[in-house]
Amino acid sequence: MVKYPKTNSKESVTIMSEIITETAAPKKRMLSGIKPSGDLTLGSYLGAVKNWAERADSYDCFYFMADMHAITVRQNPADLRRRTLEQLAQYIACGLDPEKNTLFIQSHVHQHAELGWVLNCYAMFGELNRMTQFKDKSAKNADNINGGLFTYPSLMAADILLYQPDLVPVGEDQKQHVELTHAIARRFNGVYGDVFKIPEPFVPKVGARIMSLTNPTAKMSKSENEDTGRVLLMDPPEVIMRQFKRAITDSDTENCVRYDKENKPGVSNLMTIYSAVTGKTFQEIEAEFAGQGYGKFKPAVGEAVVEALRPIREEASKLMKDKAYLESVYRNGAEKASFVAEKTLRKVYKKVGFVAR
Repeated sequence: MVKYPKTNSKESVTIMSEIITETAAPKKRMLSGIKPSGDLTLGSYLGAVKNWAERADSYDCFYFMADMHAITVRQNPADLRRRTLEQLAQYIACGLDPEKNTLFIQSHVHQHAELGWVLNCYAMFGELNRMTQFKDKSAKNADNINGGLFTYPSLMAADILLYQPDLVPVGEDQKQHVELTHAIARRFNGVYGDVFKIPEPFVPKVGARIMSLTNPTAKMSKSENEDTGRVLLMDPPEVIMRQFKRAITDSDTENCVRYDKENKPGVSNLMTIYSAVTGKTFQEIEAEFAGQGYGKFKPAVGEAVVEALRPIREEASKLMKDKAYLESVYRNGAEKASFVAEKTLRKVYKKVGFVAR
């Protein structure tokens, strides 16, 4: 039983607040990362980073630049370093406050690679061979189907399980990897006891999968060869407007703004974007553009995106000029991440029989 000291009413409120804070249940943990293999897109922001920023007060959040994953495809070293720092600056500009979120570079936390190797030994060949992304990337990089590309999901499982998170924010295309993480964790736990927490994938209902503006059946990509179908966070307003004016709508003669993902994928994608940046429902959007057609709708979506991205672009540009600050953020982030990750790695190493360091 807690004994409270005798105080005046104002002091009592303060002490009670402190006691509640100290005895409150710990926050659930959330973790995710994005490869700096290309520049962050509107899809990256609406499908991931924007949702991360909104949960900083409710969760203990860890977010990283997945540079180790990026090298499964050949990268220009200078470009990879630049994009990694730019991505950190854009994370912060998108609202990921380093005081509330742990932001770090994956390769700065050695436990990712170490647990990745252990989990390779608990991932079955057939499981890895069934991964959709391995098949897709193998087709696109036929001259470089390397071992890292094949075992990528084991490293992703390590990324997740190291931090014992409750939730993992993912796009629809990453759910298969989280399912494999569950399988590996359950297999390991089945042998050694409850070592790993089984996290749940978190997929936001709106904006979870932003599609290409020129091919609304494919995800908006960071790929260098999809300039006409993507919008980058750092694109200037005139480029953004040009991209939306070129956006594919639909070939029907209806010329009507109506959400119908199956029959009107182009318009539905634009409505998803507009909804995500304005907060309006599909019904409200349909009413707003009733009788106006695509000629009015596409520029309106472009203008809304320009205004949504303007403060992000300006703040990220400012942050990129302060390399000392960015270095302090990723150093502090790696220190905290390593402290948490080491607890899990030590337990895993002991369980599999490694001699303690």
